[in-house]
Amino acid sequence: MGWDEVVGQDAAVAAVRAAAERGEGMTHSWLITGPPGSGRSNLAYAFAAALIARDGEDPAAVEAQVHARTHPDLGVLSTERVIIAIEEVRQLVAKSQFSPSSGRYRVMVIEDADRMTERTSNVLLKALEEPPPRTVWILCAPSEADLIPTIRSRVRSLRLRVPTVREVAALLEQRDGVPAAIAETAAREAQSHIGMAHRLATDADARERRSRTLQAALGIRSVGGAVRAAAELHEIAAADAKAITEERDAVEREEALRSLGVEPGGTVPPALRAQLKHLEEDQKRRATRSLRDGLDRILVDLLSLYRDVLVTQLGVGGELVNAAIADGIREAAALGDAPQTLATLDAVAEARTRIEGNVAPLLAIEAALVSAVRVREAQPGGAR
Repeated sequence: MGWDEVVGQDAAVAAVRAAAERGEGMTHSWLITGPPGSGRSNLAYAFAAALIARDGEDPAAVEAQVHARTHPDLGVLSTERVIIAIEEVRQLVAKSQFSPSSGRYRVMVIEDADRMTERTSNVLLKALEEPPPRTVWILCAPSEADLIPTIRSRVRSLRLRVPTVREVAALLEQRDGVPAAIAETAAREAQSHIGMAHRLATDADARERRSRTLQAALGIRSVGGAVRAAAELHEIAAADAKAITEERDAVEREEALRSLGVEPGGTVPPALRAQLKHLEEDQKRRATRSLRDGLDRILVDLLSLYRDVLVTQLGVGGELVNAAIADGIREAAALGDAPQTLATLDAVAEARTRIEGNVAPLLAIEAALVSAVRVREAQPGGAR
């Protein structure tokens, strides 16, 4: 917990600690930006704990409450939907108007602030323009450009960098007790994404699904093969999303039934079914978000694969992201040339954009993988 969770961000940590501990550069609204997995939320909550803790108070106790999201002076909005609902922001804004109950500040954290629509952003804007004196807002987003200009003009921005593989591996070793070799492989294959590195290091099924993704891509030899590979990757993403959400859904339903006084296996009275229906709708939205995130992770893995192919074709040296399948990468590199691989990288990046724009995911992945066929088809003598 605390600052130990923030790796490779010395400048950003120094800035927020100076603000929290000495008031240097302190302002009522902050924006923490950086690529996925850089530790935006980790920094936000470490900063929140430092802002809330009073002089002489045990910082570890405050950190524990903030880490559990249970401190009375902490407000959190973290959506598992595709977008943040306007009502969620309205509720958080209402909570922000109260004075701190026990801490120095009331801190409101919005993760994935880039998921607010313009209308929702304008609700937040009013709170940022005239905040109570002891309220601090901390927003997290991939980049400043993901927020409307009027919000960007009212926040102090901190840009995080991508931590090194060694920094992420050290965190996995120290925090999670992962053996050094597994930690370094996971950190490298996750491309320093802290959350994904943790999952790869601690979940054998996640490692197996990633391996299937890369092998499916390497096995493409025709347009038909590309279509079949796209279907397999979509199936892998669906299985990954199901693994993430299924257990949680069951626990939530069980807790909801218990709170409604319904015995396990009992019939839900008609008067209570509407409340369960609302829960099921939330779970469906979360499943949609989880599937989309899973597809994006697969496409990121494909980018790392074709990056390795390109590096091999150019002969520039450097460590491969996917060193464990170096033989397959060398074979793919020998079957094509650098311009073809660049075209495939562009197609995979375009698929990410299309899926974010609500294009049917399977079609977007098919288009990307069909471009990979060129790497294997356009060879002297018709080699495939």
